[in-house]
Amino acid sequence: MIRPMLSFPALAAAIALGGCVNRAPDHARPALASEAAYDGNFRPDGSAIASELAWRDFFVDPRLKTLIGTALANNRDLVAATARIEQARAQYRIDDSRRRPEVVADASASRTRQPLNVGAFGGQGGGQGAGSITFNRFDIGVGITGFELDFWGRVRNLSEASRAQYLATIAAQRSFYLSLIGDVSTTYFEMVETQEQIELARATAESREEGLRIAGLRLDNGVTSALPYRQAETLLRQAQQELASQELDHARLRNQLAVLVGGTTPADLPPGLPLLAQENQIRLDAGLPSDLLLARPDIIAAEERLRAARANIGAARAAFFPNISLTGSAGYSSNALDNLFDGNSLSWSFGPSISLPIFDWGAREGQLDLAKAMEVEEVANYDLAVQTAFREVSDALAGRRWLIDQVETLTHAVTAQEEIARIARARYREGVADYLEVLDAERNLFSARQTLLATERAYRQNSVTLYIALGGGQLAETGGE
Repeated sequence: MIRPMLSFPALAAAIALGGCVNRAPDHARPALASEAAYDGNFRPDGSAIASELAWRDFFVDPRLKTLIGTALANNRDLVAATARIEQARAQYRIDDSRRRPEVVADASASRTRQPLNVGAFGGQGGGQGAGSITFNRFDIGVGITGFELDFWGRVRNLSEASRAQYLATIAAQRSFYLSLIGDVSTTYFEMVETQEQIELARATAESREEGLRIAGLRLDNGVTSALPYRQAETLLRQAQQELASQELDHARLRNQLAVLVGGTTPADLPPGLPLLAQENQIRLDAGLPSDLLLARPDIIAAEERLRAARANIGAARAAFFPNISLTGSAGYSSNALDNLFDGNSLSWSFGPSISLPIFDWGAREGQLDLAKAMEVEEVANYDLAVQTAFREVSDALAGRRWLIDQVETLTHAVTAQEEIARIARARYREGVADYLEVLDAERNLFSARQTLLATERAYRQNSVTLYIALGGGQLAETGGE
């Protein structure tokens, strides 16, 4: 007779043998369809590494910092992304737990009464005395039910797939985290620009109201005809229309910002900075192209999803092999509670089971083909994520190179237009030119100032785009830090 103490070492040895074979493809980063490199004409000369720079150290506007911190704490989409991490973590724990046997403890007690006058075949035992007998039964023990011996790596690959999906979810949440920082800063910069556009339109409208008043006096005194007066009125109406348009844009941006921060914009915001004061003196270095593969969370997420797809191939291949499971238990059983833990009351059971697939109408082949097709899709997604990342960095580097030139050129252009408008107004007052010359000069000046503001905003925003494109922000940051 085999003693029960020998069965559990054998069970442990069988468990240790589980998972000896891994039929998943070896994971390696796929060869890229295009070269992973930046445009050499726009390599930055900075020294700061974006992935090592916290966002609070990158941004300079105290109001913007407060808004970003509020968004990271309250944004509903970010809360949902964080909840998805918890879901993926729980699923990984569930799948990984199947690699180990589940041990359960059971205890039971029963009392049974059986009449003595029941015949052997359930009929009345004629002539046998009436009465009954009572049986007691007490059981206690531990057991393992249906534990799969993972000889072919099916369970292990399913656990690895869940783990990779969990890591991909973390990276996806990190990607959204950076995207939210970019969205808040973009909306804020647009609000600052719009506010300055409003101030420009309001100042222009006030100036043109004065011009219209003077044109009216000249008309009343017979100095000019009604045409210059109507032209001055047109200039005023254009400025007023632009003022109303900018006010509308500002209201929409304010509503958009409220959604990004997760509710109503805080009322106790610190003072903000004008566009000209938003420039960050930190010069970012793009680093080596290979560094971007480890810094961009969207690339990391794509690679983890590829890893999960390959693990699923291993699980699908393992399904072609026999499924071997073990069930075992050990404990004590007795008719008397006092004798439950005696040596003679010890009981045990042990039994393996095997399930061998023979014919399933192509279901397993279809599952394997599905897993392989999903791997092909994830390889393409990974390549696309890398291409997108390098394009975004290259675009931001080009923007840093050329937008500053545009700002400088437009600054000189505004100065020139201001002088042209001054000369045109003087020529009109002296009667040398008609009001059409003033009209064109005023229009061109207003347009040049608007373009300068928009370009200054684009230049400031481009630095944030580069920071985000390089995977900016320390990975250890959470919430509003």
